[in-house]
Amino acid sequence: MSSPINVNLEEDGIALERFTGLVLIMNTPKGRGVFASKPIPAGTTIDICAALVLSPHDAKEHISHTELNNYTYNWPYPTGENGNQTTQAVVFGLGSLFNHSTHQQNVGWTRDLVRQVVTYRTLRDVRQGEELCISYGGHLTFVDADAEELKAEAEAEARDGGEAALARIELV
Repeated sequence: MSSPINVNLEEDGIALERFTGLVLIMNTPKGRGVFASKPIPAGTTIDICAALVLSPHDAKEHISHTELNNYTYNWPYPTGENGNQTTQAVVFGLGSLFNHSTHQQNVGWTRDLVRQVVTYRTLRDVRQGEELCISYGGHLTFVDADAEELKAEAEAEARDGGEAALARIELV
C-alpha cells in the first residue's frame, strides 16, 4: 500500500465527475457514439476529462501520421515571447468519443488551459436514447454525417419560402 503524498487536495486537486446515465453504442451511422440512457437536464456536467497536450513537434511528426490524429483537439501551446502556437491534445475519458453534429449539437465543452482539462456540459435537455454530440468546429477531417440532412432541410426551406424553419423555432 502506498502512502499518501503531501498535497492540498482542495487547492491542487481537480474534481472529476461523470454523469452516470450514459452508454457507448458501437454501431451507429457515425460509428461509435455516446448516448443518454436516461433524460439529462440542460447544464448537466457530462464529463471532466484530462488532456495530454502534445508538443508541436510530436503532433506534426508522429501523431499526424496515425489514426489518433482524428481524435485529438486543437490546443494552444505556449511558445514564450512569441505567444501561442497551435498543437494537438489527446483528451481522455469521453472527450474523444463524442461525435460531431452541426445540427444536433447538445453538448458544449470548455478547456481549462492551466489545469489541462476539458469539461463537457449539456446545452439543452437531452432525451433518453439521444446521442450526445459536440461541435468540432469548422475544420472537419471527415465528411459530416449531418451534411445530407442539412442539405435536404435547406432545399425544403428554399421551396417553401422558409416556413419550415419558422415552424421549428420555439418561442420562449
